[in-house]
Amino acid sequence: MEFLVRSENRLPVDTPPQRREELRAGERARATELRAAGVLERLWRVPGRNATVGLYEAADPAELHDALMSLPMAPWLDVHVEALATHPQERA
Repeated sequence: MEFLVRSENRLPVDTPPQRREELRAGERARATELRAAGVLERLWRVPGRNATVGLYEAADPAELHDALMSLPMAPWLDVHVEALATHPQERA
């Protein structure tokens, strides 16, 4: 199943710079792992916001949830997920 995932990072502004960088590095590493596993297909940033839009593939919503919760920034992410279904015109 494919999912469109919109997330906005709500990491508190008073987070110490060193901790912020540790989280960013961990996020990049985990995203690379998810990409290699075929879970994270595409990722876009949203200009002007600390937000992303991603195309994910998972067997079911539970597997997607586990993948998203494995991200180091998960506690601070405001996440909205939409399950996607193939449009009839795309089947041809």
